[in-house]
Amino acid sequence: MGKRKATMTVDKQYQIAPVDDRIYGSFIEHLGRAVYGGIYEPGHPTADERGFRQDVMELVRKLDVPIVRYPGGNFVSGYDWEDGVGPVDRRPRKLDLAWKSVETNEVGTNEFMEWCRAVGTEAMMAVNLGTRGIDAARHLVEYCNHPEGTYWSDLRVSHGYKEPHNIKTWCLGNEMDGPWQIGHKTAEEYGRIACEAAKVMKWVDPDIELVACGSSNSQMPTFPEWEATVLDHTYEYVDYLSLHTYYGNRSGDTANYLAKSLDMDAFIRSVIATCDYVKAKKRSKKTIHLSFDEWNVWYHSNQQDQAIEPWSVAPPLLEDRYTFEDALLVGCMLTTLLKHADRVKIACLAQLVNVIAPIMTENGGPAWRQTIFYPYMHASLYGRGTALRPVVNSPVYDSEDFTDVPYLESAAVYDEEREELTIFAVNRDLEGSLLLECDARSFDAYGLTEHIVLEHDDVKAVNTAKEEPVKPHNRGVSEVNDGILTAHLPKLSWNVIRLKKT
Repeated sequence: MGKRKATMTVDKQYQIAPVDDRIYGSFIEHLGRAVYGGIYEPGHPTADERGFRQDVMELVRKLDVPIVRYPGGNFVSGYDWEDGVGPVDRRPRKLDLAWKSVETNEVGTNEFMEWCRAVGTEAMMAVNLGTRGIDAARHLVEYCNHPEGTYWSDLRVSHGYKEPHNIKTWCLGNEMDGPWQIGHKTAEEYGRIACEAAKVMKWVDPDIELVACGSSNSQMPTFPEWEATVLDHTYEYVDYLSLHTYYGNRSGDTANYLAKSLDMDAFIRSVIATCDYVKAKKRSKKTIHLSFDEWNVWYHSNQQDQAIEPWSVAPPLLEDRYTFEDALLVGCMLTTLLKHADRVKIACLAQLVNVIAPIMTENGGPAWRQTIFYPYMHASLYGRGTALRPVVNSPVYDSEDFTDVPYLESAAVYDEEREELTIFAVNRDLEGSLLLECDARSFDAYGLTEHIVLEHDDVKAVNTAKEEPVKPHNRGVSEVNDGILTAHLPKLSWNVIRLKKT
């Protein structure tokens, strides 16, 4: 029995919004071993004829990733996309100033699109608004999306791709408010070039959707003034505004660490308020949605990255080895995204392979699942449908940076077509289990399908190529009687409780 008790009511009528599948997106940047040694490694025992690692592809398919942002990230702000198309043996090797690496350009736009098709995902393509601008952006859209009969579309055809790629989601640069960014700009400078790039890109293909850069994180000194200024310029030409955030547990305080999703929630609310302020100011009928296109835990690898020799090819950068408590925070962050399904339409776990990623590989060796793989997979598989607005009453605690932190972090998704209800729940309690009583009587004749639990006695436990101590089981203790779900959530656990009409 749990030391504490929480109650919840879920009702079919209490709806937030349909969940956009793209909320479970991810990110592949030309950074570290994300591409070379990650998705692409010719000569690997599992490599296909194109050089893609099939063991990695299999794990990506298990995640059912709907969209992948590419090719950056900081990398894109110094990237000439033309270097990555055409005969591979003629492509230049170049210095990548963003990550102090050498980029071979073996993999470029067309190869990435082949990989996307192979794993069943869409691309979210970023354009360079750092060192490049309007011309490079419109030419890339023409190269990718125009059928044929023009210079850039015919160039694609000559490279062996007769059918257009039809990429429908595009990022207007990356983190352009950051002084670390190649071609860093003020809000006015970025707002102007983003507006003009957006116009011509949509003239080439009116069906594309565009993401403008928001602040790199909520601690930027210009936040949220940056958002307001950028939207002042771009409001009628873009569809989404981006958000980025990463968290770490440098102090070792687990209770405070697991509360950091409250900061993510506050960040989202602030950006929504800013978007709606500009909407009111412009008397616009259009609503700007959010693209949370970088989010994750990132701090484990900070020290080792400083020791990496510069100017090597695919160095092991940002290779965080995730702990069990990291998986719990990722679960909390996923529920936070679902709570804002009415405005957050795209989100990208950054990144997908090797670089702060759910999937790790050894060059020439195996691929394996990190701890964070599981909550991400569960949300992607079972969190599709309509996000509900549960009424929750949970006991709370205070931590170093947060007050009134609920022990229960939860979200509910209803798939009407499949007649399924899924409740995602994290118990933040370090000491004891939590008894959850959920009134689900509006879901008449729904019975329990399974109760998946991710738990471990050691918050610092990690998975490796040789063993996987952190993995889910389906022995969760739950029952449904007369529409009332009773669930026992073990201490420090991620729970997926699935109900289906019987």
